[in-house]
Formats: sequence, C-alpha cells, structure tokens
Amino acid sequence: MIRVGLTGSIGMGKSTVAAMFADEGVPVFDADATVHRLQGPGGKVVAAIEARFPGTTGAGGVDRTSLAEAVLGDDTAMKALEAIVHPAVGAERAAFLAEHADAPVVVFDVPLLFETGGDRHVDAVVVVSAAAAVQRDRTLARAGMTPAKFDAILARQTPDAEKRVRADHVIPTDVPLEETRAAVRRVIAALA
Repeated sequence: MIRVGLTGSIGMGKSTVAAMFADEGVPVFDADATVHRLQGPGGKVVAAIEARFPGTTGAGGVDRTSLAEAVLGDDTAMKALEAIVHPAVGAERAAFLAEHADAPVVVFDVPLLFETGGDRHVDAVVVVSAAAAVQRDRTLARAGMTPAKFDAILARQTPDAEKRVRADHVIPTDVPLEETRAAVRRVIAALA
C-alpha cells in the first residue's frame, strides 16, 4: 500500500482534489471531516474540549467560532487543543487503514501535514496549490471569514512555496477543473 499525504494551504482547493482522488477509486481519509465528526453532537472529544475551553460547546457539539476565538494566536491553547484532537484522529486513521488494507493506494487529506510532521508517515506528498490571489479570493468568500482571520490561519501554516518544494507532486487548482483532474490521474498513474 502506498500512503499519500494530500495537503495544501487554506483555500487552495484540497477538498476538490480529494474528491477527484475518490472519484478515481482511491480511498481518502479526510482529517477535517473526521475532526468535524469528533467535535459534532455526541463526538468523542466534545467533553474534553469543553473541560479545557469552557463555553465552546453546546447541544450541536463544538462551536467552531468560539473555539477558534479561544485558540487562534495563542500557542499554548492551540497545543492543548491539538493534544485532545490529534490522538482521537489517530485512532480514526488506524481504523481507516484497517478497513482499506487491500487498497494499493490510499490518500490522507491532511491540511496541516507538514506542520504536524505527518509527512514523515506517508510514502509521497501531494500539494494542492493555486496563485495567492486566487487563494485569498476563495477563502474570503467563505461565510464568517475575515481578512484578519485568514491572515491568522496563514500564519500557522507552512508557506505554499515551501510546501511546493517539499512535495513529490504538485496539483494546480487555478486552472480549468479538467486540467486539475488530469493532474490527479497522472499522480495516480505515477504511484501505481
């Protein structure tokens, strides 16, 4: 089994590319979706997050806006949150691997692959990338996103240029979708 780490900074189109891998029959572990499930109603980490960050959860699970306000820009708080979330995500990842043990290639869609050292645990790294202006426009079009929040998120992420240098494959998303899909297919063919 070849384990592929798929990453890209906020607004680069990583979710679109992950869906393209899935469309090609490659199992994809979506770290963000896993975190959302773990933090959702009845999620495994909700009680621990509420204990550490009081007032950030409710009947719907974690209030992501309140939690973001509690941790963004505070390294100690961010590390405390990661200490709660990362082990739970690791357990989900292990279950995914067991479920897809016969797959020749699997993709781990991990936004902070380099930042968390996850690149050391995969066989190849694919970086999704777009021009900075495209990234900014996409991100600022999201509900609740502000330029200050965007800048705070970018400050915690490895710069796109560095990700591109460290990647085994780069998939552009500031091109027509069919060009992006063709790049995904080339990566799969190179790994097979």
